[in-house]
Amino acid sequence: MLGFKRRRAPLFGSVAAEDDKDIEVQKPRDIARHSFWAEARLLARDLLFALMFAALLVVFVVQPVKVEGTSMEPNLHNGERIFVNKLIYYGLPKLTRGDIIVFWFPDNPSKSYVKRIIGLPGETVVLCSGKVFINGVALDEPYIDPKRNMSFANPNYPTPTPNPTTLGQAFYKYCENGSSATTAPPPPVPNHYYFVMGDNRDASSDSRAWGLVPEKYIYGKALFRYWPLGRMSLISRDPTYNVPSPSATSGTEQTDTEDEP
Repeated sequence: MLGFKRRRAPLFGSVAAEDDKDIEVQKPRDIARHSFWAEARLLARDLLFALMFAALLVVFVVQPVKVEGTSMEPNLHNGERIFVNKLIYYGLPKLTRGDIIVFWFPDNPSKSYVKRIIGLPGETVVLCSGKVFINGVALDEPYIDPKRNMSFANPNYPTPTPNPTTLGQAFYKYCENGSSATTAPPPPVPNHYYFVMGDNRDASSDSRAWGLVPEKYIYGKALFRYWPLGRMSLISRDPTYNVPSPSATSGTEQTDTEDEP
């Protein structure tokens, strides 16, 4: 009558939560707040583990590398980004002919180059009219673009005499009189060294100019091209070479690479 509403008695009489100490009273707001911070802690933990795993992966397994220059065209182009396998530095797996490697430039270890392995330890290397002869056998190289091998293929291409005082330059030779034979073949590539060349033979500074690459300078093998997205692909060794590898060869680690000066 006077505006007061009569309160209905509880369905269960006067029983309340406080009557039983084993009953846990939870408020939705408290539950939501607790759940948020619990999920945040789990997320932070997972993120921390992910960062630690990524750091270990980059330090010991793979490394992103930027290609600079044109000496590996048409297979690798200037500005492309690739992942390299750093386990190669520890001999996993062993290096073989055709592998595209990243290494510290022997004449200036502050620079990194990317090239393809051509000559292995124990092999002789002779260059003649655009062809590479390994132990007297012409190497089949399907990855070479003939348009980028015109100067090197020219019989009149200058054939400078390697300077023995420069590390590695005495371990290859140009052919004589357009023949794959030489009167005095070069000594074989020594153990723990590699003869490397760029795929763009006319525009590559490689073992022809500055000598062999020491095994200890090689820190990565090209695995995967991740940029640009349109050229994303695995980087394989390409051909099955017609020249067998020596029975016993030595195995062999975001920086930018220079594949030509």
